[in-house]
Amino acid sequence: MLNGKQMHVRLSNGYRARARSAINVNSTAIEIPHQWYNLVADLAIKPPPPLHPKTFEPVKPEDLSPLFADELIKQEVTDERFIDIPEEVIDVYRLWRPTPLIRAKRLEKLLDTPARIYYKYEGVSPAGSHKPNTAVPQVYYNAQQGVKNVVTETGAGQWGSSLAFSCSLFGLGCEVWQVRASYDQKPYRKLMMQTWGAKVHPSPSDITHAGREILQMDPSSPGSLGIAISEAVEIAAANDDTKYCLGSVLNHVLLHQTVIGEECIRQMEAIGETPDLIIGCTGGGSNFAGLSFPFIREKLKGKINPVIRAVEPAACPSLTKGVYAYDFGDTAGMTPLMKMHTLGHDFIPDPIHAGGLRYHGMAPLISHVHELGFMEAISIPQTECFQGAIRFARSEGIIPAPEPTHAIAATIREAVRCRESGESKVILMAMCGHGHFDLASYEKYLQGSLVDLSFEEEKIKESLAKVPQVQA
Repeated sequence: MLNGKQMHVRLSNGYRARARSAINVNSTAIEIPHQWYNLVADLAIKPPPPLHPKTFEPVKPEDLSPLFADELIKQEVTDERFIDIPEEVIDVYRLWRPTPLIRAKRLEKLLDTPARIYYKYEGVSPAGSHKPNTAVPQVYYNAQQGVKNVVTETGAGQWGSSLAFSCSLFGLGCEVWQVRASYDQKPYRKLMMQTWGAKVHPSPSDITHAGREILQMDPSSPGSLGIAISEAVEIAAANDDTKYCLGSVLNHVLLHQTVIGEECIRQMEAIGETPDLIIGCTGGGSNFAGLSFPFIREKLKGKINPVIRAVEPAACPSLTKGVYAYDFGDTAGMTPLMKMHTLGHDFIPDPIHAGGLRYHGMAPLISHVHELGFMEAISIPQTECFQGAIRFARSEGIIPAPEPTHAIAATIREAVRCRESGESKVILMAMCGHGHFDLASYEKYLQGSLVDLSFEEEKIKESLAKVPQVQA
């Protein structure tokens, strides 16, 4: 302890370093950030606005009020640089924050690399991922407004379990539509949500019009995040006491996740390190944005100049294979149109095990940042990702969720390049959650039955043909 504060840099050589003085460079005392950071404030070119799905005019705050709490709508459209975090939210954050920044010394040794690898580990939260960083404030603002119930979608179940956890703390009802492929693959995530009091449905379901339409076309549909969003939005729009919560993509979600990067900047400064490369997986983009956006701020100031690399699944490559265009955030076309990298709103990815990355589009703000040239993107197939995950687990001890295995695989690629070139780069990786509920995926990999699933060019062409034609 130091002045009552814990040290939160951990070395992976068998112990958590708890410094006895502030000059111990292997440790750092930091506080939970008291403000979220809004990257939009520092962009000279602002992102294109979302459009109303019927008029194609910019969405007004009142257009969003049937779905979202008022304070979240304000955060969605604000140009303010920093937003104060309510004390009630910080109080819940204290259950697991600050999260550790860990140097992967054993992985470095395994790879025989001169690179120094650090990972910011969000798997210490009650739900086991970064998702409570936004679930807690979203539920808090809804509770403050007197909302009784919230509904949502979830892929792998990390978001749904985070929202269920948050609702249990603030006394709200919670109903979740989980993508069918993940609902079947990860039954314990469903039980986790139910333990925290949520109702959970496989998506597509016969409860909603959107779900019934999909099932009529394909009774064995594996579902997608776009379909699950349509179902949850339909229920929220039809019930006055119910609001919708989204686990990624939107600006206010990315805003809340910046607690990750704000903590990490202070942690790295305290040990005298500056990242040369920042790597994170991307599906909708909230984990990647949470770590990278505060570093992009420092990059824009000229203080640092890291390469910032997003990694997505080869079977759902919105940044690397999609088009940058206005498209719906859901399959049924109920949401506003957002300018983003998209594979088409009715694109249904193959049922890869990284269920949280099976989304047809990318967060509009990440798409905009990518278009401005502040970051780059690559895609990696799932067998290489699981190979990296096994190496990581057997050296670092943590079994990662399938989603961050993409970041691990990209980190290993870079570390091997450093071994070949002799460069001692500092690599910072977003490790967004553990894989304790994903062991069936590991079983398939270890048995040799996990295969790479890749998109079909024809399938994407058909989906992209249905993207709305909007003059922008």
